Amino acid sequence: MTDLSERQIALLGAIIKEYVETAEPVGSEAIVQKYNLQVSPATVRNEMVELTRKGFLSKPHTSAGRIPSAMALRFFIKDLMEEERIPVVSETSLRQRLWEKRFEREKLIREAVAVLADKTGELSMATVEEGPVYYSGISNILNYPEFYDIDLTKSVLSLLDQHEILLNLFSRVTSESPVRVLIGDDLGMPTFGNCSLVYAPYDLGNISGNLGVFGPSRMDYPR
Repeated sequence: MTDLSERQIALLGAIIKEYVETAEPVGSEAIVQKYNLQVSPATVRNEMVELTRKGFLSKPHTSAGRIPSAMALRFFIKDLMEEERIPVVSETSLRQRLWEKRFEREKLIREAVAVLADKTGELSMATVEEGPVYYSGISNILNYPEFYDIDLTKSVLSLLDQHEILLNLFSRVTSESPVRVLIGDDLGMPTFGNCSLVYAPYDLGNISGNLGVFGPSRMDYPR
């Protein structure tokens, strides 16, 4: 846990939600009005200064607003996030799509990657031990302003062709948690400082690897 007050935790959660939605630095007045925080903009500004001092927010040079740090996003995922439930109808449809490919491992992995990209709106990928990299949803990253940077987008596309580097990324977390998250510096590559990788290992008997999504650090984690 952190030494944040309940008000600071509520404020941080609101800032993260707003930043995920807008990709813009968050200002005090807008967030007070939208999230009904029951405090004045001046109080919010003071709390934002304190959250910045503690490393949960940062202030872009060109804006008066604040953006959540990687530390704030990790805190949100671990302590604040509520996972979205998949509707029963959608879950049944997904299971059917995958069940049809259950005896064809390569097709099953390809279908799982396609389903993941479709449902999350992110770039999805799967690695196979001593096998190829499967991916889907490349165009999804272009929905995020972060990837209007052509150099960043080229780096992401290049990453998909570098099997060893991808395997190294997926091995950077040794946690036994079923779902693992790498944010910013966790990826070990300065180019991807504003990106995240969320993934889980899989084992199909004679085939194992990792399945995950890659996107901006402000991706919609509950989804």
